[in-house]
Amino acid sequence: MTTQNQQAPQTGEQAVAKQEPSQSQRFMEKVVSEFGSSVGEVALTNFQKRLAQNYFVALDAVLKTTEEKRIKKPEKYRDSLPVVWANVNLDKLSRDVVAYARIGFDPAQPNHINLIPFKNNNTNKYDIGFIEGYRGLELKAVKYGLDVPDHVTVELVYSNDFFMSIKKDANHPHESYEFEIKNPFDRGTILGGFYFHSYSKTPEKNKLVMMTLKEIEKRKPDKASPEFWGGEKDKWEWDEQAKKNVKNGTEKVEGWHEKMCWKTVYRAAHSDVTIDSQKIDDDYLRLKQQESDFAEAEVSEEIRANANRDIIDVTPTSASYVNEEPQQQGDPEPEPAQQQRSMDFGDEGANATGPGF
Repeated sequence: MTTQNQQAPQTGEQAVAKQEPSQSQRFMEKVVSEFGSSVGEVALTNFQKRLAQNYFVALDAVLKTTEEKRIKKPEKYRDSLPVVWANVNLDKLSRDVVAYARIGFDPAQPNHINLIPFKNNNTNKYDIGFIEGYRGLELKAVKYGLDVPDHVTVELVYSNDFFMSIKKDANHPHESYEFEIKNPFDRGTILGGFYFHSYSKTPEKNKLVMMTLKEIEKRKPDKASPEFWGGEKDKWEWDEQAKKNVKNGTEKVEGWHEKMCWKTVYRAAHSDVTIDSQKIDDDYLRLKQQESDFAEAEVSEEIRANANRDIIDVTPTSASYVNEEPQQQGDPEPEPAQQQRSMDFGDEGANATGPGF
């Protein structure tokens, strides 16, 4: 019998369970350590702590969703490495989170930043790709731009609207335009769009860029999801004889074509702001390196996924997976590869049901 001041001895399993930190604690410890090494002080501000927690919550949800997709894949197409926190490269993740958080990207804000797990075959761990949403591009342009406009106007032009560009010439000291929506409830079909960089004190710097519908659609990815851009997609039905889902023609999907066109022009408007080399810091360089790493990983995965195949028709998805076919009856239909990627300018992430406005 133990006395009041004595404690019952702990088993080895109980001691380990007590000492083992949670994934959230491990993540925060890594981020705190990285903040300390990069800024010279360990203490995080409340804002920085909130951002770090937002990254953890967002990535935790992405990992769970991606792991569910991995498990549902037929075994011959399934990567053996589970998409879980234990298999995430925390060292690299903490450095990237610090850089993106210091810039101001917040995964809890719509269209700021999207987190995409992809397997690094060199480390046998999952790295996390950070894809900027259209609002994230705006944030980056404002922070690092050389000559940031006072106002950025983005509009689509329809067949029933009135639009006239005014270019700078001998009679006009600066660029401008005239734009009138004559019937807001019946604007007709999309002809194109434009963006306008305006400067209140120096209007001679004003810049008008017009894009035809053809130019807008040239910017959508080759494998753009019809759920977002509209169009046709494969129709899948269960084949009782084959005991699997098989393609049975196509079906038309309305999608969100107008919203995606507007987002494309919006992205172009903020990507057109020149970066000031004097404002470039370690965080910006880290961002560009991360983008390069992710692009290389996509290329490597496409080569690996299509090796020894007759037709190359695969675009990497959120965890470099493509659903070849459902394994069992009742499984969801194969998803368009591009639907899971914010690179199609959807900025919605893997679980989106709309254009993310």
